Amino acid sequence: MSDALSYLVKVRPEAMTGYFKFLKLAGQHLDPKTRNLISVITKVHAQTENGLKQYLTRALREGATPDEVLDALLMAFPALGLAKIVWATDIILKMDIPEFRPAMLGAEAQWHDVVAVKELQEGETAYLECEGRHLFVHKAAKALKVYDSRCPHQVTDIPHLALKGNKLTCPKHKWAFDIASGKCIAKGDRPLNEFKHKVDKGRLLAYW
Repeated sequence: MSDALSYLVKVRPEAMTGYFKFLKLAGQHLDPKTRNLISVITKVHAQTENGLKQYLTRALREGATPDEVLDALLMAFPALGLAKIVWATDIILKMDIPEFRPAMLGAEAQWHDVVAVKELQEGETAYLECEGRHLFVHKAAKALKVYDSRCPHQVTDIPHLALKGNKLTCPKHKWAFDIASGKCIAKGDRPLNEFKHKVDKGRLLAYW
């Protein structure tokens, strides 16, 4: 929530509570993906960058594909106009979400070779790059966790220096995570995105 919205909620709680209730009720018969795609369009219309990032992240989390996001923007062309669609696309490109890269649009999920398991140290977390994506791989009690380095809030790419012990803190909005479990332990309310993985012939493979 922006500082301005927080201010209005504080000084005009009755009005703002009613407004948010209206928005929730107005979309109660829509599935979460559709509701968030519509919210993406409204944020583009208002040219609210933080709002666009927030609802883009939610739409992707609810199952929207990058192709669906782009189609939703283009379908809204009569209301948005080309200038606002280009504005939104510039923001999405700067976010550098791997799934939006031209080579990955429409690509089906597959297994990716990440690292030899013997290179991973017990009780430690490795920061790795795999096919243009950064990963945090935690090994404990012979169990492995493979996380996307992107914060689930606004997909900020969290650097390896943000990891102190088992605490990973996103530098942008200070969401903090327990790297051993992936759970959010401060500021936010969503866990790290964990990739399905397997070990094959001593190699760690991750699926995305």
